[in-house]
Amino acid sequence: MMRLQGRHWAFLGLIAVVTVTMLLGIRPAVVPSADTERMYGYLDSLPAGTVLMVSFDHEASSLPEIAPLAQAFLRHAMSRGLRLIGVSLLAEGTGIGYRLMSQTADEYGLKYGTDYVHLGFKPQYIAAILSMGESLSKTYPEDYSGNEYGALPLLSGISNYDDVAGVVSIADGSLTTHWIEYAGARYGVRVSAFVTAAMVTTYDPYLASGQMYAMVGGLRGAAEYEGLIEIGGSGTRAMLAQTAAHVYVILLIIIGNVIYFRLRSKRREA
Repeated sequence: MMRLQGRHWAFLGLIAVVTVTMLLGIRPAVVPSADTERMYGYLDSLPAGTVLMVSFDHEASSLPEIAPLAQAFLRHAMSRGLRLIGVSLLAEGTGIGYRLMSQTADEYGLKYGTDYVHLGFKPQYIAAILSMGESLSKTYPEDYSGNEYGALPLLSGISNYDDVAGVVSIADGSLTTHWIEYAGARYGVRVSAFVTAAMVTTYDPYLASGQMYAMVGGLRGAAEYEGLIEIGGSGTRAMLAQTAAHVYVILLIIIGNVIYFRLRSKRREA
């Protein structure tokens, strides 16, 4: 049997800290940032029945961070009666986006085709964004499930970006920039985004310049948004686990440094 070493105990300690913290059911106080409040205010200001496009521009590897962000957005939009057209610029985001939309729609008793649709994935994302600006029905003759474009009531009268209030990109990479640079700059589409924490600094200049309207970033952003819509979700729980893990790692670093300097001092004395 393998003998446990120091690093094994460190990982076991991390598991114990996260597990105990989660079991305690603590709800950390999260104060929403100005960026998160701007996104909330934007969606809250749209009248019921408004059509929004949501693009699931991410891969499965980022799901632990993306799912809480996407669920917070979908719950707010669907609870307010906004109608959503789902698309994806990455193949992996297609199935994830369809599942998240279907699960959230079930929570509110919404109907596919009338309250929301998912058109699926198109390769060559720049060409796809530009093509949707000319004609959605020609870009997507069928939806993700194989239904003809004209057979879906929500899409009746929806020709291109002129007929949607904006695009919300849920992204773990740089694809949101293509929405900004091609849909926003060329067709005047209002682009907003829910992004992973690592991408926040990438999009800050677009937000500051007004090229992107609103942005929510990372698990903290998801937890902030869940607080604003007063619906508990995985963002708040994950934020708690993340905070506990960070505190634990900081303590390990402090303890490791204390041990190191004490040993070095003893060697010098010897």
